[in-house]
Amino acid sequence: VFLHWRIPESSAARFMPPGVEPDVFDGSSWVGLIGFRMKGAGIGRGPGIPYLGSFNEVNVRLYSREPDGTRGVVFLSLDANRLPVVLAARQAGIPYVWSRIRSWGTPPGDEGGGPSGYSVSRFRRGASSRFSVIPDPRSVAGDPLSIHVTARFGLHSRFHGRTIHIPNTHEPWALHKADVHELHDGLISSAGIEVGGPPESVLYSPGVRTQFGWPRVVTGAHG
Repeated sequence: VFLHWRIPESSAARFMPPGVEPDVFDGSSWVGLIGFRMKGAGIGRGPGIPYLGSFNEVNVRLYSREPDGTRGVVFLSLDANRLPVVLAARQAGIPYVWSRIRSWGTPPGDEGGGPSGYSVSRFRRGASSRFSVIPDPRSVAGDPLSIHVTARFGLHSRFHGRTIHIPNTHEPWALHKADVHELHDGLISSAGIEVGGPPESVLYSPGVRTQFGWPRVVTGAHG
C-alpha cells in the first residue's frame, strides 16, 4: 500500500544526506507512508531465510537525487516486526524500529475485494499507525506521479560519516488505483514531517520481486 502527500521541498531538504537533494515532482517533494510484507528474503541469490526472511514493514520515506541523476529514497523510519532484522539494519545506518505490525487483506479478484491494510504499534512507547485501502483491480496506475514514487532503484543513507547508495533491482510495480478506507497515522509526524488532509496519491500493488546490490559511497559526500 502506497500513500503519498505533497510537501514543500524545503521540508524534505533537511533530511537529505550530504551529496543528495530532494527529487522534486510537479514542483513539490513527496512523503510516503508505505506498508508491505516481505516474503522469503534471503542473501544474494540464495533461498529465503526461514522466519527472519518474512516480515511486515511500514516505512516513511522521502525521494532523493544525486547530481548525476541517480534517484533513490531516504527512509525517515522503518518499522518491522522481526527484532534481528531491526538490529542488523541499524548496524548499516538504516533507521529500523522494532514494532508490532499486523497486516490484513487478500489480493482482490477481478470484481474487487475488501480492504487491505496495516497497523503499527511500537514496543517502546511511541507513534502508532493504522491505514487501509480498497483497491480497484480493474484500474492501472501508470501516471507520472505513480511512477515517480515507485520506480525507485536504490536508497540513500548515512554510514560512518559518508553517504551511501544501495541499489535495488526490480521489475516495474503492478500498480492499481485505490481508495482510502481508514487512516489514523502518527508515524509521519513522529518522523518530523507535517501533512494535512488526505493523501494525493493512493496505490495498491500485489507485489514485486526485488534484489539489493552492493553499496557504494556517493562521491564527495561527507557528513
